[in-house]
Amino acid sequence: MNPENSQLFLVAIVGPTASGKSALGVWLAKQLDGEVVACDSTQLYRGFDIGTAKPHLTERRGVPHHLIDVLAPHEFATAGGYRERALAVLEDLRHRKRVPILTVGTGLYLRALLEGLADIPQRSEELRERLRASAEEHPAGHLHRILKRLDPQAAHKISPADEQKQIRAIEVCLLARKPISEVHRLGRKPLEGWRAVKIGLMPPREKLYERIHARTASMLEQGWLQEAQELLKSGLDENAKPFDFIGYRELRAVLRNELTLQHAREAIQQATRRYAKRQLTWFRKDSGVQWFPGFGDDPEIQASVLRLLQSQDVEVSRGAGERGV
Repeated sequence: MNPENSQLFLVAIVGPTASGKSALGVWLAKQLDGEVVACDSTQLYRGFDIGTAKPHLTERRGVPHHLIDVLAPHEFATAGGYRERALAVLEDLRHRKRVPILTVGTGLYLRALLEGLADIPQRSEELRERLRASAEEHPAGHLHRILKRLDPQAAHKISPADEQKQIRAIEVCLLARKPISEVHRLGRKPLEGWRAVKIGLMPPREKLYERIHARTASMLEQGWLQEAQELLKSGLDENAKPFDFIGYRELRAVLRNELTLQHAREAIQQATRRYAKRQLTWFRKDSGVQWFPGFGDDPEIQASVLRLLQSQDVEVSRGAGERGV
């Protein structure tokens, strides 16, 4: 980094699943004396490895990776919890003069890190149970009607069918003693001391879908079903949060004899395609992303990204030229 510049650089790689974010992240870390910081709600969980596409040790190529395997399956992953951990990692990297390379699968987590979060009350399982019980005792739409009284603006944005979001919104309204929409407007503290350069990968749709299908098949060949079976055999609650992840829920159904493996494969591929669309919809709303039309493991895309970073004064590590850059 330029010593006269008080802001350090942080590179955030965004894009749909299977677009090669991890490969680009490792490659850039090699060029920039950086380390990879995962920004993905699924990779936080220990034991859920194959289906969350955690990079193997060989794929990491000696580059340190952070914020992978930091939660037990019974713990809750939140944007606030992620931000807290990420801030500690960034401070460590600052002291060691390493460039953070974020590989971003969960857009909400990146927003929480860069823009900050409102001071929202912690979860109250007791209150949530009361709200769920109340919903069961009353006609459909009961929770939505409560939310409409507490916060009409939030009720307008949340679908009457989305019970989970309604419960969270009501919970915040009651605990904070103010509408959740007001809570979200107050108290955000953006990340200080870092300049984020956002790189977006947008491969052609058909090529992306081909890779999604091939990756699903490869994961199954690597023992994804066996991994799910061993997790259940270990005594893990089959309703633990990670079993709601794409693929794990379908394989759990296979193990229950509710679904054939072939139907599970097709369902996983379809769900992953839909997830990729949702990710792109989220990231496209960010005008600060600089997009590249290809995969992160493409040498031409890698070279183009590096040239962009160099043009923005992100310093390339010594020896990069020796690697053919």
